[in-house]
Amino acid sequence: MDKIKTRNARRAEKWKQNYIKQRNLYREIQKNASDIIQSKNFNRTKFHVQHGDMTVNSHCMNVAKYSLAISDKLAKMGISCKRNELVRGALLHDYFLYDWHKHPHVGITNLHGFRHPQRALENAEKEYNLTPRERDIIVKHMWPLTVLPPTCREAWIVTTADKWCSLLETFRILKGHGAKRKDKTQENE
Repeated sequence: MDKIKTRNARRAEKWKQNYIKQRNLYREIQKNASDIIQSKNFNRTKFHVQHGDMTVNSHCMNVAKYSLAISDKLAKMGISCKRNELVRGALLHDYFLYDWHKHPHVGITNLHGFRHPQRALENAEKEYNLTPRERDIIVKHMWPLTVLPPTCREAWIVTTADKWCSLLETFRILKGHGAKRKDKTQENE
């Protein structure tokens, strides 16, 4: 009986630590990018599916969280980065604002994987004053599909986190809740 209580206590402690970690990551994202999280267009990404049943919004939040986690690991090795720009770039890396499953794919020049980083950058620049690092994160996160590799540490971190999250989401290891349905008022926005 004591073994079971000990095991349950360890599990409860592990869940508690994970909850605290996730809460702290979300708070840091909120602190660095509340303007993005609360924006009308960023919230529109809740209606577009990214991988499997994961929305673009959830995917970008996951990429931001994993980017911060990678940054924490690197900091322990004495490698620092600009966390504010890391978070903002991670949230905006897929800011293309359309459902790529329904978007017309005509010829090699319109393939989503190759074209969406530039579209995301154009959309983000319309709404936010981006730093050079944030631009680099957004436009090069699909490397090696984008020919030029990232040129800053933050872009490499987001590129890595994006690949990892995409893999977990595609194989449904990270599960989403599906895209929300638009009501009549949202369809006209």
